[in-house]
Amino acid sequence: MKSNIVIFWVLTAYFVVVGTAYTIFSWIVENRIEWAGSTAIVLSGALTGFIAFYLMLVQRKQGGVLVEDRLDSDIDDGDPELGEFSPWSWWPIFLAFGPALVIVGLCIGFHFWLSFLALPLVAIGVVGWVFEYYRGNFAR
Repeated sequence: MKSNIVIFWVLTAYFVVVGTAYTIFSWIVENRIEWAGSTAIVLSGALTGFIAFYLMLVQRKQGGVLVEDRLDSDIDDGDPELGEFSPWSWWPIFLAFGPALVIVGLCIGFHFWLSFLALPLVAIGVVGWVFEYYRGNFAR
């Protein structure tokens, strides 16, 4: 966690410096401040600062050193159960294709029919992914 805190503080400093340089450069070149880019970059620095501060508070609340911060720890020391994954499953690809078609139908002007045709694909993808362990060779 300590390395994450350092990374986010470095990102905060980077975004603040780049945002300041961007604002000054836009003032010199165009004789006006380009507010959209300046605000976006500086607020990115603020958000990374919030994350770094939150991680500092979490580390202080835990009161100990995490496994990934210890130099004498082994890989097996911090090996939690992450869940059950299916590397052979095609349902995530199918489910990604369905919402992609829905979004494409909404983004391309007046092609709402594509979104309506893709909604059943989303439903089939969700049901298939949820119930993939209930049938076939991998049924439980």
